[in-house]
Amino acid sequence: MEIKNLTPQNVWSIFDGMTRVPRPSKKEEKIRQWLVDWASANGVECHLDRTGNVLMRVPATPGFESRPTVVMQAHMDMVCEKNSNIEHDFEKDPLDVYIDGDWVTANGTTLGADDGIGVALALAIMTDKEAKHGPLEALITYDEETGLTGANNLEENFMTGKILVNLDSETEGQIFIGCAGGKDTCATFRYAPIPAPDRFYARIKVSGLMGGHSGGDIHLGHANANKVLVRFLRSQPDIVLASIKGGNLRNAIAREAEAVIGLPESRKHQLVADLNHFIATIEGEVGDIEKGFKMEIESVERPEHIIEPGVADKLLAALQACPHGVQGMSRSMENLVETSTNLASVKMPELGIIRIETSQRSSVESEKEDIAQTVRTVFELAGAEVTQGQGYPGWKPNLDSPVLKVFTQAYRDLYNKDPEVLAIHAGLETGLFLTKYPDMDMISVGPTMEAVHSPEERLNIPSVASFYGYLKEALSRI
Repeated sequence: MEIKNLTPQNVWSIFDGMTRVPRPSKKEEKIRQWLVDWASANGVECHLDRTGNVLMRVPATPGFESRPTVVMQAHMDMVCEKNSNIEHDFEKDPLDVYIDGDWVTANGTTLGADDGIGVALALAIMTDKEAKHGPLEALITYDEETGLTGANNLEENFMTGKILVNLDSETEGQIFIGCAGGKDTCATFRYAPIPAPDRFYARIKVSGLMGGHSGGDIHLGHANANKVLVRFLRSQPDIVLASIKGGNLRNAIAREAEAVIGLPESRKHQLVADLNHFIATIEGEVGDIEKGFKMEIESVERPEHIIEPGVADKLLAALQACPHGVQGMSRSMENLVETSTNLASVKMPELGIIRIETSQRSSVESEKEDIAQTVRTVFELAGAEVTQGQGYPGWKPNLDSPVLKVFTQAYRDLYNKDPEVLAIHAGLETGLFLTKYPDMDMISVGPTMEAVHSPEERLNIPSVASFYGYLKEALSRI
C-alpha cells in the first residue's frame, strides 16, 4: 500500500505530497511554494510574511461562528540526516518512504515527520468537510530546526488567534505545556597546515550509533561519536592529526565521526591492539544500548598536510573536556531533564579552520547561561575563538491553561483515561510566540514518532488516525 492511501487518507495524502518536496532548513522555497499552491487548489486563504512564514485561514463551520479563533502551528523544514552509505541530495531528491508494519519510515534518511505530519494534520482539518470548529488559522513557520528563524521574526499581528495548538510533539496521549530554552556555542580553531611527515597513516572511524534528538533523546544515554573518537585518540601517544570530523547538525547527537592520524611505523600493530581493547571497553559501557556500534581502522596514503601539532593537542584536549549530556534534572517535574549540552559536530570547512558546534538547553534560564559559559570557557582556555547565539526562551508551564483543560477532557471522554501532562526538554517555538503574544494560551500535542533527527526516524500509523480524531474532537469543544 502507498502511504497516501493510509487512514485517514486526507492526512496521509498531504504528508505523502510533502515527502516529495525538498525542505532543508533555510532552503524552504520549494515547500513554501507547494504550500501556497495547495492553499490555492483547495480554496484556502493564504498569506506570507517577509520572513517566509505561511499563514492559512478558514472560517468557522456553520453554528460555530462565535467560537474563538484557534491557531494550529507546525514548521515546514526538516532535519536532513542520512547514513553515510546512502546517496541522497536533500535539496533535490524526494524521500524514499515506505511502510514497515505499523510504521512509516524512510530508506536511510530522516523521514521529516518532524514536523511534516504536523503540517499535514493542520491542513487536513482545514479542509475536512466533517470537522466542526470555530475560525481556524494554520501558522507554518520557516527554519525551526536550525535557528527558530520564523518564530523569532514573526510579524506582529500576523496571526489573530489567542489560542495556539502546537503540533510538534512526538507521543500520542501526551500534552506538553512547557519546554526548555536553548543556546548555541561555537568554537573555531585556526592552525597552520604543516607538511605531513613520513609516518604510518590510518583512518579511524566510529559509526552505527543511534544518535537522536539532542533534546528529546539526550537522557537515553546514547553514545556521542565525537566523544568516543576523541577519547581513543587522546589515549594514543606520539600521534599527529591530519583531519577530524564528526556529527552534523547542532540538534542531533553525533552518530558518526572519523579522523586521520599518523604515528611511527613501529606502533601500527600496537594501534590495532589498542583499538580492539578500546572497542571492547565501549561495548561494555553502552553495548546494551548501542547495538550497531562499530569502530574501524584502515591504512591511508600520507596526506598533504597535518594540523599544527600544538593546536591539535589543544583541540583534542578541549573536545575531551567539553561536557556532553544531561547536566541536571528538574526538581519540580518528575523525570524531566532540566539542563543538558550536546557536542554536536566537528568540521573542517576549509584548510586552516576547525569548527565545533555545541548546543545547550535548560528550562531554567540561569542554568542555561551557566552551562553555555562552561562550554565557552573550555574552548577559550584551549585558545579557540568562541561565539554564542542569542538563544531562545523556554516556555513556563501553566497548569491552569483553559485549552489544556479542553484537550484533557476530550481525551478523557474519548479514551476513558487521562492524558499525560508534561514539559519537554526539547525546544519548541512556543516560548518565542509568548514574547510577541504574551496572552497566548498554548499546548503542544502530536502523534507518535520515534528517533527523530536520525535516519531511524519513523511515524506510527495507528497513532496518526487516533490523534486526528482526538484533534477534531478537541477543536469542536473550544
